[in-house]
Amino acid sequence: MKKRKVVAMLLAGGKGTRLNLLTRNIVKPAMPFGGKYRIIDFALSNCKNSGIDTVGILTQYRPHTLHSYLADCRFGNDRFSGLTILPPFQRDESGIEWYEGTSHAVYQNIEYIEQFRPDYVLILSGDQVYKMDYNLMIEQHVETNADCTISVVEVPWKDASRFGLIKIDQLNCQIIDFEEKPIKPTTNLASMGIYIFKWPILKKYLIQEEQKEFTHRDFAKDIIPAMMEDSLDLFAYRFHEYWQDVGTVHSYWEANLDLLNKKKNIFLQNPDWPIYSMEKSGHPTFIDESAKVHHSLISDGCEIYGTIEKSIVFSGVKIGKGAIIKNSLILPHTAIEENVWIENAVVGNGSVIKNGVYIVSKDPNEQLMVVGNQAVIDPDVEDVASKNNVKSVITNK
Repeated sequence: MKKRKVVAMLLAGGKGTRLNLLTRNIVKPAMPFGGKYRIIDFALSNCKNSGIDTVGILTQYRPHTLHSYLADCRFGNDRFSGLTILPPFQRDESGIEWYEGTSHAVYQNIEYIEQFRPDYVLILSGDQVYKMDYNLMIEQHVETNADCTISVVEVPWKDASRFGLIKIDQLNCQIIDFEEKPIKPTTNLASMGIYIFKWPILKKYLIQEEQKEFTHRDFAKDIIPAMMEDSLDLFAYRFHEYWQDVGTVHSYWEANLDLLNKKKNIFLQNPDWPIYSMEKSGHPTFIDESAKVHHSLISDGCEIYGTIEKSIVFSGVKIGKGAIIKNSLILPHTAIEENVWIENAVVGNGSVIKNGVYIVSKDPNEQLMVVGNQAVIDPDVEDVASKNNVKSVITNK
């Protein structure tokens, strides 16, 4: 096998439990985004645009949709020929050994990495929205002769406890402390979960971690702290452009609606850095003369008869007369019948919202309304919320 300078390992197998109702039957990286994309498109497009042509995709939880999508994935006119899907597999007679953590998933695939004899291994997450030239990070990694480089970004203080937080020497960006999701943050410089390692060093620590009796088998909880304890050279790569971790329903909703803000719209930034996705052929969207659409994105194959304000309507959605959609995401192939009011909400794939239903929150920061995938919300059916995977209360007209 031809030697590679860099091999990327893309972690795409987590359950995404914080997305709750939306990921009960689909893995987070395969979630629709921005009307026509999938979340995993960002990391894969960054690899393609950065010239990284060898990518192992580690899958596990409900992988079928993701596997099908990757099989047909196109990058411009070409398929990404360097993709390899790496699900758990049976190593011996004891059966399949499931991935038990982020570092364990990579450890299980040491043989895959070794065949390319890489100098460096790039670890990526499949659930982030951003455009990044990984070559710039690799250049810094080489220049500093780092054992590990961690990409970091400043996050709002209110969100800091959701991340691994890093303290650095301001002169040279060397990492001096690392805390994984502290209750009381003392910095808002967050790890993006993007790491570059010298491969021989990473391999050593992966094997070493598996020999411990007690371990989380996780990069942030085990591998990075072990390297810190051994005084290895760890550096931070500061990223200053748009980045959003879509680990929660609220951050997913927020990242999608950022597309309606010209300054935050990631597709308008760096136009020479395209985000590729699988192209689907479908009929054009029909907008009826009774419809009113303002400050929104409408994808292909929709039928619009109602009012849409500051919302994103994904492909194949039908919105009936008298319906009002505000500040919301309507995911693919959902049917919104007449006289429905949806505000500050996310409505899952393939759902049906019957005539006259109100799904409304006045403050999304306090309460974001969420309807699960393939739900049928009918005001004439008792106990609508519990039977149809709806977070919070549905108020009928």
